[in-house]
Amino acid sequence: MFSGRIVKMPNSGTACPIIGTGAWAPDVGDERTTKAKEWLVSALNIGYRHIDTAQSYGTEWAVGEAIRESGVDREDVFVVSKLDNPNHHRVYDSLVESLDKLGFKWLDMFLMHWPIAEMPEGAEEGTWHRLTLNETWEQMENCVRQSKCEAIGVSNFSVKTLTELLKTARIKPAMNQVEMHPYLAQNDLLALCREHDIAVTAYTPSGTDVVRKDPVIVTLAEKYGVTSTQIILAWHLSRDVIVIPKSVKPEHQKENLNLPTLEEEDIKKINALDRGQRICNKPDENGLVWGMSAEELGW
Repeated sequence: MFSGRIVKMPNSGTACPIIGTGAWAPDVGDERTTKAKEWLVSALNIGYRHIDTAQSYGTEWAVGEAIRESGVDREDVFVVSKLDNPNHHRVYDSLVESLDKLGFKWLDMFLMHWPIAEMPEGAEEGTWHRLTLNETWEQMENCVRQSKCEAIGVSNFSVKTLTELLKTARIKPAMNQVEMHPYLAQNDLLALCREHDIAVTAYTPSGTDVVRKDPVIVTLAEKYGVTSTQIILAWHLSRDVIVIPKSVKPEHQKENLNLPTLEEEDIKKINALDRGQRICNKPDENGLVWGMSAEELGW
């Protein structure tokens, strides 16, 4: 079936397509510029109306150019970007810079990429105040008041960090974007987000080949006559989770929009694969992720 489902976000009064395309690209040659624009134009022409980028991805320019070149109205595309870690002390100004790169007057969704404030460029250790996630969120709320974005949310927030943010938030996050796939189902986090009307978006939604080659997934793909990725994306949709798979190939972009409806018994088989395994952004040899410990992140 073609999935044109829309997810409503009560905390912002907005909505977005449940299937989008990620816009991350490697920082090599013209991968983040000309090439990114080309496959984003392809996605828009195929029917995608939800694009996920970030300040740290370096593809905001390509996203804006792709929308203009495709001929699709700006108002018809839900665009997400994210606050880079060194910009926590200047949220509003950094959002304005993102809008300039995109060529937009407003952003549909602006996410705090990580609950981590890194040292600003040019600053010296001991000369700056490391903002708490609550202080950064207050600035995020100001971006909504200044009409620079329609909705704000978070990314890579756990039960621990989301609970901390909700203690002081005047505007609840509309979205929480996290790594999520059958090996990392994040059921407790999903339940907390539902309790607070926070939409959940899964990045690395297929779990790469690590999950795609799981025997259960492969067997189900054969049963439904689709790819492993289509099975996994269909599982996300059965949980009302937004997905942002990235593909540069038109045939895969089309596949990701055409998903089967899984039988309940097959959903349960996939649910049973959960093992709390992270594939993306794993802690380094010192147990740190972007300078924070797994314990601080609530992982």
